[in-house]
Amino acid sequence: MDASTVRHERLRSHRLSAPAATIADAARHMLATQSQEFWGGRWALAARTRGRITVRDVDAAYGRGEIVRTWTMRGTIHTIPAADVAWVFSLTAERQRRQAAAVHRAEGIDADEVDRAERLARAALGGGNRLTRRELFEVWQQGGVSTLRQRGYHLLVALSLRTVLCQGPVVPREGGPTREQYWVLADEWITDAAAPVDPLAEFFVRYIASHGPAGPRDFSWWSGLPLGVSRAAAEAASDRLVLVADEPEPQYVVAAGAPRRSPTAPEVVALPPFEEYYLSYLDRTVPCAPEFLTAIGPSMNGIVRPVLVARGEVVGVWTHSVAVGRHADTPVPELFAPGSATDAEIAAALDRYRDFITA
Repeated sequence: MDASTVRHERLRSHRLSAPAATIADAARHMLATQSQEFWGGRWALAARTRGRITVRDVDAAYGRGEIVRTWTMRGTIHTIPAADVAWVFSLTAERQRRQAAAVHRAEGIDADEVDRAERLARAALGGGNRLTRRELFEVWQQGGVSTLRQRGYHLLVALSLRTVLCQGPVVPREGGPTREQYWVLADEWITDAAAPVDPLAEFFVRYIASHGPAGPRDFSWWSGLPLGVSRAAAEAASDRLVLVADEPEPQYVVAAGAPRRSPTAPEVVALPPFEEYYLSYLDRTVPCAPEFLTAIGPSMNGIVRPVLVARGEVVGVWTHSVAVGRHADTPVPELFAPGSATDAEIAAALDRYRDFITA
């Protein structure tokens, strides 16, 4: 498949040209949406949903328990449907724990201390209670578990990987969009956990449904699982997939078919930092010309700037602050080359985002 065809199909898989009916539907389709920038993860879902969606709409989905944030894979925080957390962690948590072991040793965090932090968290959060990060750290400090340096952060990750904690409802913020969520007990907050018959096959199918055409190497990068495991996942899911290319690497779409394109979906979109459409593949030259890659992010794992995408191709970046008093400022575009999109198209894309963040 040529790059133009792949971009065309991926726009649909990502629900950028075939938006979902609701935030929950968009999140379910994507399975895991990068959200280390909280505003960015929320906008990623809004951009994939029909109609006028505001940040309050996305926050309401967190408040209803439809979606949560947690360290789903690769040591990276994602938004994920609450129902899918446990089975995804059954595949990714142990590998993330091994990768964190050296940091834990450096910070003096051992299994006994994680156990103590868990007991304190369960006592403080049980019965439906919720705490901010600062409040939870105070509980740990008072209980003799130090949160100095990066210890508190690493304890949050460790207990999230145990499926003890997750980030649920948003913390209100005056004068601008909230940057924080309350911490809750996962086993109290998540009341309807899914249980796929074959979690590994399900993982691969859900990735292809939301990112295809793509293959095992892409899935390995996205999921953090070894390539051999990723190839086994593709094999286990083969009856639910269609092979659309086999050179130089196998590329699949789902047999069930991609979502139907919407004639009203915009052809130019402003997408957030760490955007799945750009980030979730080994070869990022499909959506973006090679000479512009460093303008978006200098490495595979570093900062990835917000991008402007015209008809499937990344044509520029943009900047915007969500600080109190500045979130209503006009976003500033930076096009890579003139003529890649009209001024009106770029303005419409950024206006949609600005309406989302200021509502």
